Amino acid sequence: MQIYLPIAEVSVNAFLLLGLGGMVGVLSGMFGVGGGFLMTPLLFFIGIPPAVAVATEANQIVASSFSGVLAHFRRKTVDLKMGGVLLIGGLTGAALGVVVFNYLKSLGQVDLLVKLCYVVFLGVIGGLMFIESLNAIRKARKAGGSPPPKRRQRGWVHALPFKARFRTSGLYISVIPPLVVGLFVGVLSAIMGVGGGFIMVPAMIYILGMPTKVVVGTSLFQIIFVTGFTTMLHATTNYTVDVVLAVLLLVGGVIGAQIGTVIGARMKAEQLRILLALLVLVVCGKLASDLLLQPAELFTLGTSGGH
Repeated sequence: MQIYLPIAEVSVNAFLLLGLGGMVGVLSGMFGVGGGFLMTPLLFFIGIPPAVAVATEANQIVASSFSGVLAHFRRKTVDLKMGGVLLIGGLTGAALGVVVFNYLKSLGQVDLLVKLCYVVFLGVIGGLMFIESLNAIRKARKAGGSPPPKRRQRGWVHALPFKARFRTSGLYISVIPPLVVGLFVGVLSAIMGVGGGFIMVPAMIYILGMPTKVVVGTSLFQIIFVTGFTTMLHATTNYTVDVVLAVLLLVGGVIGAQIGTVIGARMKAEQLRILLALLVLVVCGKLASDLLLQPAELFTLGTSGGH
């Protein structure tokens, strides 16, 4: 069933969009990531212009993240205080990111920037997560199936001032690292149309030292507000939010997030991370090849409009 998307100015199969939304919703519930890092490139692949994909995807992430976070609230695995600190940084970063996005859009360079950002970040994050997950699985096997406790190491994070106690996470650390992580993720959210969970989740585990079970819910909680704010800014400043596209992705995403949360609860943390890392690397490879390889028909884009 083909449906015309007014802002994107393309026709796409509605069931394909529902399916993509559902698939990314499952990932959102399983891994605590908004799913935008996969959905936005997938939208590029089916012909949605990057500027529209970025702005609209931020909207869909709000819904799938909200659906996922409800399940985590029921399990009491959301650190609201940590989420609040990350959120202050995130909203500031999102505002900065939209300013940069609009400036590049005025120069006509935004599509290339978005794709390059994806290739770099997905490659780095996917590679690091894959190596770390393999090491964690190896250690778990050596220790007879139970991973060694790797919490409690005191690093530079513990030496910083402005400390606060985060009871749900069992941490007493400076608020500066979460603020910086939030700021960085907010900028990415605006420029790349992502919730930033694929950076936020590893940062919360390895930099802040949060327990994995609390990380997923807290990440989703922060993502809801940052991506909601980003969508509003994109809609009011550059008018690239396609409501029809957003609604279809949203319906699929909400259903998928509930399924993903159930699956995620039954898998080990190391297995979840290695799966996520593989997914990230596959999407990175596809995007990189699209940027580097010469299209088969150089003039297809110029002539397909027919007017």
